[in-house]
Amino acid sequence: MEILVLLLYGLALMLLFFYNCGQLSLILIYLRSERKRKLMASSSVTISANALPRVTVQLPVYNELYVVKRLIDSVVQLRYPKDKLDIQLLDDSSDETVELIAHKVAAYKELGFDIEHIRRVERSGFKAGALSYGLTIAKGEFIAIFDADFVPDPEFLIKTIPHFADPSVGIVQTRWDHLNEDFSLMTQLQAFGLNAHFTIEQSSRYAAGFLANFNGTGGVWRKQAIVDAGGWQSDTLTEDLDLSYRAQLKGWKFVYREDICSPAELPVAMNALKSQQYRWMKGAAECARKLFIHVLQTPGLSLTVKLHAFFHLFSSATFILVLILGVMSVPLIYIRSHHPEWEWVFFVINLFQFNLFILIAFYGIPLWFLKPETKAKLIWYFPMYSSLMMGLSLHNTIAVLEGYLGRKTPFIRTPKFNVRSSTDGWGGNKYVNRQINWLTMVEGFLSIYFLGGLVLAIYIQDFRMFFLHVMLMTGFGMVFIYSLIHAGYKVSPQPVTGM
Repeated sequence: MEILVLLLYGLALMLLFFYNCGQLSLILIYLRSERKRKLMASSSVTISANALPRVTVQLPVYNELYVVKRLIDSVVQLRYPKDKLDIQLLDDSSDETVELIAHKVAAYKELGFDIEHIRRVERSGFKAGALSYGLTIAKGEFIAIFDADFVPDPEFLIKTIPHFADPSVGIVQTRWDHLNEDFSLMTQLQAFGLNAHFTIEQSSRYAAGFLANFNGTGGVWRKQAIVDAGGWQSDTLTEDLDLSYRAQLKGWKFVYREDICSPAELPVAMNALKSQQYRWMKGAAECARKLFIHVLQTPGLSLTVKLHAFFHLFSSATFILVLILGVMSVPLIYIRSHHPEWEWVFFVINLFQFNLFILIAFYGIPLWFLKPETKAKLIWYFPMYSSLMMGLSLHNTIAVLEGYLGRKTPFIRTPKFNVRSSTDGWGGNKYVNRQINWLTMVEGFLSIYFLGGLVLAIYIQDFRMFFLHVMLMTGFGMVFIYSLIHAGYKVSPQPVTGM
């Protein structure tokens, strides 16, 4: 049993190290590509109003009572010729959202906007099905997509459409910004993590010509690229990642604009964050299962591109490794104290702690570049964000395993709140899942388990894993406590703002 614990811990740490070596290569690419990124931002082609192509803006919506008005009001503010812009409200709602959209659409139609309220008979295929249905009647040559919680920059289309002057460009993705980053510690930590993805990962994959992903919103597609790649498909929970890879494997180019921001809302309730994480992690696993063999078999892709595609598609598996690493680390303290003759093994294992320095750079560099005035917060954000992700590792591991095993579950969208400051209330939000399930109880138990690891370390006087166990205890405790508090959080009903 002791040998098994040692092997599992060492294997998990080694595999995380290999994955983080891939992240390190993205960091180096990002630092080396600064000139290219600045050139991209400054050399965008300007197209005259007469030469601008027709664009369809798709807004997939399902029961978005609190944010749909804000969404529609922001989209009609896009600076683009009215005669070359049509807007589709792809509304699968089953509540009062339908009536709100109908009133808004009617009002803007009277003002001369080409805006349609599109209702399907059946919500088959969820978001992918709605986008696919809208595509069949879309008037535009290009398709811009925004989720319900987005508030696009009025210049969004003017800045992104010129990239399609290159006929091989199929996708243009922009960086997400955060409307409510300062709402709470939880939203600050989410922003901290997402900034690393949109700064290091997306920028570096684009700069190096690796396969990258459309993030489901805040981007524009060439309609022909969608059709050529096989269209939107609903057999994974991340239809955006799926279509992105299929399009690029068909030869369509991906463009990423780090300098163009698309503001959106971050989940403020733990169960909302969990539903988002579940969909992202399981969907990534489903796409890995569906696409990786296709990547390997595609001619013309270099070994480096295929290797980075492997790291990208299987990235959600890191949560399995983190969970194994955490659970095995407690008995490892006992084993270490009773087997001094194995010290050379622990010395080799400790060499893989280089993981920590890679992660600090991966998350610290975006903070340095995007918000240099707050770079000192890395000392606080990094351990707290790492703790939060550790605390979500059990939840996400289940999602990933379900994805690899092919277990199908419905698309569950993340509830939106329309809150920005800490004074805004959301307790009356009717979409929030307030159930406490067995998994939440296990997360609470794991927090106590890692507290036991701290007690064991003090008893044995071996503090080499003390900080790790503090983070694990904090992470699982944070997820457990937030889940309990947010499940019972009820104040005055949340108002529906704006008309």
